Amino acid sequence: MIPNRFDHSTAAGEISAKWDEAGCNHAEINPDKKPYTIVIPPPNVTGALHLGHGLNNTLQDILIRTKRMQGYETLWMPGTDHAGIATQAVVERRLKEQENLSRHDIGRDALVKRIWDWKDQYEKRILGQLKRMGCSCDWRRLRFTLDPMCGAAVRATFFDLFHKDLIYRGKRLVNWDTFLQTAVSNDEVENVTKKGHFYHFRYPVIDPKPGEPDHVVIATTRPETMLGDTAVAVHPDPAQTFDKLEAELREKLAAATAKEKPDVQHQLDALVERRQTMLPKLERLRDMAADGRCLMLPLAERKIPLVADVWAKPELGSGCVKITPAHDPNDYEVGKRQSLPMLNILNPDGTLNGLVPAYEGLTIAAARKQVVADLDEAGLLGDIEDRDIEMPLSDRSKTAIEPYLADQWFVKMDHLAQSAMDAVSDERVRIYPTRYRKGYLDWLGEKRDWPVSRQLWWGHRIPIWSASFATQAEAGKVAEQAAALGGEELIATKIQADEEDDSSTSYSVFVCLRDEESPLESKVEALGLQRDPDVLDTWFSSALWPHSTLGWPQQTKELEYFYPTSTLCTSRDIITLWVARMVLMGLNNLNEIPFDEVFIHPTILDGHGERMSKSKGNGVDPIDVIEKFGPDSLRFGLARLATETQDVRMPVQYECPHCEKLIDQTKKNRVATTVQCPECKKTFATQWAESEADLAHPKASVVSEKFETSRNFVNKLWNAARFVLMNLEGYTPETIDVASLPVEDRWLLSRLATVTEQVTEGIDQFKFADVSRILYDFAWHEFCSFYVEIAKPRLADPSQRAVTQNVIAHGLDTLLRLLHPIMPFVTESIWGFLGELAPERGLTPVKVPEFAMKADWPQANRDHFDETIERQFAEFQDIVSAIRQIRASSNIPPRETVPASIRCSESSRQLLEPMKPYFGALAGADVLQIGPAAEAFETDAPLAIPAIDVEVHVDLEKFIDVEAELTRLEKLLGQLLKQITGKESKLSNENFVSRAPAEVVEKERATLDDLLHQRQSVEGDINKLKEKVSSN
Repeated sequence: MIPNRFDHSTAAGEISAKWDEAGCNHAEINPDKKPYTIVIPPPNVTGALHLGHGLNNTLQDILIRTKRMQGYETLWMPGTDHAGIATQAVVERRLKEQENLSRHDIGRDALVKRIWDWKDQYEKRILGQLKRMGCSCDWRRLRFTLDPMCGAAVRATFFDLFHKDLIYRGKRLVNWDTFLQTAVSNDEVENVTKKGHFYHFRYPVIDPKPGEPDHVVIATTRPETMLGDTAVAVHPDPAQTFDKLEAELREKLAAATAKEKPDVQHQLDALVERRQTMLPKLERLRDMAADGRCLMLPLAERKIPLVADVWAKPELGSGCVKITPAHDPNDYEVGKRQSLPMLNILNPDGTLNGLVPAYEGLTIAAARKQVVADLDEAGLLGDIEDRDIEMPLSDRSKTAIEPYLADQWFVKMDHLAQSAMDAVSDERVRIYPTRYRKGYLDWLGEKRDWPVSRQLWWGHRIPIWSASFATQAEAGKVAEQAAALGGEELIATKIQADEEDDSSTSYSVFVCLRDEESPLESKVEALGLQRDPDVLDTWFSSALWPHSTLGWPQQTKELEYFYPTSTLCTSRDIITLWVARMVLMGLNNLNEIPFDEVFIHPTILDGHGERMSKSKGNGVDPIDVIEKFGPDSLRFGLARLATETQDVRMPVQYECPHCEKLIDQTKKNRVATTVQCPECKKTFATQWAESEADLAHPKASVVSEKFETSRNFVNKLWNAARFVLMNLEGYTPETIDVASLPVEDRWLLSRLATVTEQVTEGIDQFKFADVSRILYDFAWHEFCSFYVEIAKPRLADPSQRAVTQNVIAHGLDTLLRLLHPIMPFVTESIWGFLGELAPERGLTPVKVPEFAMKADWPQANRDHFDETIERQFAEFQDIVSAIRQIRASSNIPPRETVPASIRCSESSRQLLEPMKPYFGALAGADVLQIGPAAEAFETDAPLAIPAIDVEVHVDLEKFIDVEAELTRLEKLLGQLLKQITGKESKLSNENFVSRAPAEVVEKERATLDDLLHQRQSVEGDINKLKEKVSSN
C-alpha cells in the first residue's frame, strides 16, 4: 500500500541505493547506441556547493536523464577541480588566521599536504551534495584535475605546445597578487570603486634654459610608484590633438538636440580656452623633449628624460604624465616605444625593495604616506584632490592588484584563438542563448597571449628545467647534451636570448620533459638545469577536461566512443576562462571540437542582486533546501528559474532552528557568526560559527521560500497518484480502442500527446522554465484536478472500471516519465508502486522496466491529438474555474449545488453541452442554460471570460447577503471605472498612439472594450439587486 505521504528523508536514500546497485547511471561502450556525453563543470574544492551549482547540475541531470530514456548511451562524467589559486588562497588564509603562519614558514611540501587534506574533506562533501540532489553521474569514472590521468594530459599538451614553439618565457607586466605572491590573469581581476586621492607634485627641470619652466607638474593616484619613474611624457603634437578634439566637439554640437547643446557648447568653450593657455607651454615642453632635456626625480635623485609620446593627453591636467614602465600597463607600452629602463620597486610580497633605500621594507600604504610627506617637506607637493578611483582586486584573495614586471610562461594565442573563433562562427560549436556568442568571439578576437605560469605550490608544476649562460656557445652545448638524452617524442629543448637590466645578453636553455616522473629528470638536472618552481594556471588543466577525463593522450575506447561530447551546461562568467579554452585545446590536441552545444544558464542572485558566493556568505547550501523541502522540490524549483534571462533573484532567509521563523538575510547578518531571532529572541549559529561558544548554539539553515510551491506540487502529485493506485485493485491490462473511448479519455490522450511534444522540444531547446511550467500546469490543473475527478464515478462503475483503470494507469505512467528528469525521486517511488499493481500497461500493454530511470521516453502520438477536444476541455476548465471563483467570493459552502447559466457562442455551446454532467462533480454546479440565449439570474453573480467570449452566471438567490453583494459589486465597479479611466487617458495620448507599436495600441483598445463590457454587466447586476431591495 502506498504511504499517505512521500517521506523524502528516507525514500531518497533508498532509491539512490537501488539505482546504484542496478547500475542505472553506468555508461558503457555500446556500438548499437548513439552516445550522449556531458562533462560536469568540475566544482572547485574550495568549499561546499551553493544553489548556483545546484541549478547548473540540476539542468545537466535533466538533460542526461532525458537522453538516457530516449535510448542514448549516456555518460555524465563527474569530477572536481583543484582550483589552484582559489584553493591555495583559502588554505593560506586559514593558516594565517589560525596559526599566524605563512606558506614560507612551513614549506612547500607541508603546505601541499594541508591542501590535499582540504581537498579530501571538501571533495567528499561536494560529491555528497551532488548525490543527494540526485545527480546521475557515472560515479565509477570520478576524475580530479590533479589526478594521474589528467596530469598525463597536461604534460602531453604542454610538451606539444612547447615543441610547436607556442609556449615561451618572457618578462612582461602582469597582475600581481601580493598576498598569494603570484600572477593572475585579467579575467581573475575584479575592479571596485573606492574613495581615494589624486596627488599633484612637481619634478624639477635640470638646468632649464631661459624661457623654459623650472619644473613639470604631474599627477597620480599612486604616489609611491614615482620611485620607479623612468621618464615624463608630453605629447609630440599637441596642436594637432587640440584641432582634432575641437573638430569632434563642433560636429557633436551640430548634431546635438536642444537639450544637449548647452553641455556640448560648454565643453567646446573650455577646450578653446585650454588651448589658448596650455598650447604654448606644451609645445615648449615638446621642444625640450626633442632637445634631450631631463628632469630630476625627487626623493630618488635620479635623472630621467622628458620624452614625446602620444600617451600624454594635452587636454588633461598639466598635459604631462609620469612614466613607470614596471608598474603600469600603459606606461609599460610607452617604455617599450621609448626604450626606457623598467625599474621594479616592489618585492613579491608587496613591500618596497631597495631601489630607493629610504623606503625599503615599507608596505605600499606606508610608502605612499611617506612619499607624500617627503614631497611636502621638499616643497614639491601640490594639490590633493578627493576622487573615486577604480581599484583592481584579486578575485581570489581580495588583495589589491599591483602591476608587476615578472618572468612568466605564455601561450601564443593568435592561431589557437582563431581556430576557436572559427568553430563558433561556422557553428560547429553552437552557443545558446545566441547573445553569448559575441562575448566569446570578442574576447578571443583580442588574441592576447595567455600567461599560464602561477607562482603557487598547488597545481601542475611546469615541466621545464632551465639554466642561464653567458654565451650562446655554452647554451648550445648544454642544449645538445640535453636533446641527446632521449628522442624528440620525450624531450624538447630551446635556447632563448634574454636582455639583462645592464643591457647585456644572456642565454637561457629550456628543457621540457613529456612524462611525469621521467627517468630523464635526474639526467637533465645533472647537466646543471633546475626545474621551474611555478605551477600552471588552473584553467590550463580545466581546458583539457572533455578529453583528459576520457584518457587522452592514450587513444582509449572511451575517447573514441564518447568524444566529442554533446552538451556543455555552464554559467556566463566562465565563457572565456573555460569554454573558449576547451574549444581551442580540443582542436589543438585532437583536431576536433570538444562539444556540439553550449547552454549558458542564468546566474542566481540573492535578494540584494548580488551573485551567490560562498565567500560572501549568501550562498544557500542545497542540503539545507533538501532537508526542509526534499530533493525533488529543490530541483523543480531551480528548473523553474532557468529562463533565458541573464540573472534571476532568489531572496534568502535564515530559518530559526528554535521557532522556524524565516529571517531575511542582510549584508550584515550574512557574515555574522551568530544571529538573534527577532521573533523568539533566541540565538542561533550561522555557517561562519567556529568558536566553541558560537557552535554551542543550534545552526540555522539558509533557505528560500521559492521552494514551498515546489513542495506543494510534489504533494499534489503524490496524492493524485495515491488515489489512482488505490483504485487499481483488480486491474487487468487490456488493449484500448481509442476511437471508442469517452470524450474525457480522448481528451487526456490528446493532452498527453501535446504535452509530450512540448516537453521534448523544450528540453532539446534548453527551455527548462517553460518545460517546468507546462508539466506543472498539466499535472496539477488537468490530470490531478480534472481528469482524476472526472474518472472517480467511472472507477466506481463496474461497467466502466476496467477501461478507466487502463487509461488512468497509462496517463499516470506517461506523466511520471515526463516528470522523471526533473523530479526523479518522487516519480521513481510512485513508479515502483504502480509497477506492483500494473506491471503491464499502456494502450497496447507491455511490461515496463523496474525503474522509471530506465524507462523509454514517451512518444508524442499525433494520431491522438484532437484540437476540438482540447478546445472543448480548455473552455470547460475556464468555466469551472470561474464558477469556483464565484463560489469562493460568495462564501458558498462546498456541499451546496449552485444553479448556473453560461452565455457563449453556438460553437462553444456544441462543445460544452456534452460536459454538463461534469460541472456538478468539478464545480458543484447545476448548469441550466448554455448558449447565446442564456440569461442572467435575478440575483446574479456574473464573471466574464473575455478570452473565450463567455459569461458565467451563478444564481445566488439561496445564498446571497444582498447588502454584502451590493457592496462587493460597487467596489468592483469602482475598480473597473478606475481602469477604464486609465486606459482612455492612455489611448487619448497622441504620443502613445503614434509612437507605440500598432499591436500594442490594438491590445490596449481591446482591453478597454473588455473593461467597458464588464462595467455594463456589473452595472446591470447592481441595478437588479437595488430593484430587489426596493421591492422587498
